[in-house]
Amino acid sequence: MLTLVTGTTGQVGRRFVPRLIAQSRSGERVRVLVRDASRGEPFAELGAEVVVGDLRDAEALGKAVAGVDAVVNVAASFRGVPDEEAWAVNRDAAVELGRAAAASGVRRFVQVSTGLVYGTGRGRLLTEDDESRPGGSMWGAYPASKAEAERELFALEGLDVRVGRLPFVYGEGDPHLAQSLMWAKNWASAQRLHMGHHADVAQGLLRILHAPGISGRIYNIADDAPVTAVELHQLNGAEIPGELYERADPDPWLVLMSTERIRRELGYRPVYPSVYAAREAGAL
Repeated sequence: MLTLVTGTTGQVGRRFVPRLIAQSRSGERVRVLVRDASRGEPFAELGAEVVVGDLRDAEALGKAVAGVDAVVNVAASFRGVPDEEAWAVNRDAAVELGRAAAASGVRRFVQVSTGLVYGTGRGRLLTEDDESRPGGSMWGAYPASKAEAERELFALEGLDVRVGRLPFVYGEGDPHLAQSLMWAKNWASAQRLHMGHHADVAQGLLRILHAPGISGRIYNIADDAPVTAVELHQLNGAEIPGELYERADPDPWLVLMSTERIRRELGYRPVYPSVYAAREAGAL
């Protein structure tokens, strides 16, 4: 089995690939697609094959998927990029990768998506059967493009597509936890953020990759304990703005996801059920 991984130099990809390689059995190989050869060197040292090219280049895609059995598309463009780039990478390039994979005979395609595709809350935990409802304070080109990519990939014929929807990812030196204050400082004190440690994101994606008979399935990946805006400030050692206590949460269930399906069907159990467990383990 040869697995291609894209987006390997991002925060998720760079932590997922070593875990994929570490759990590989005899005869299983990993290939990564990188835009810069030098950034592929750490993966090559771990035993991965390296293909240099851009996800938006058709020739590079052909080389990347040649002889591949499975694809894990981690690539994403968000946070501060122009909307056009978000659509070009998150939807257009993802769909072209899916088409190239189908044409090359790839058996499995794992699309890494985001819980933000749900849009507005439903007054309860979001399940994978909930449709996307554009709107809410976190909606924009990133979730819109990811939602459209999911729809178009599922429509491709002859490709076993499965989707993992991620929460706010943190841990292992990832700066995301500190960056959360960019939003949390403007929230209500009790407004919650659903999180997931890199170890558990990787665990979830590996389970989705290897599970038989789940073509067309979507799985939420997250921990057990969303944290409030106040907690995010405390975790970062930051002063809590008094205004937080004066605000009302406009959507208390925004992007809070149920993990019942991935637990029941794939045996997922978070290594770090809360950010506090990760902190106690020194895994932040």
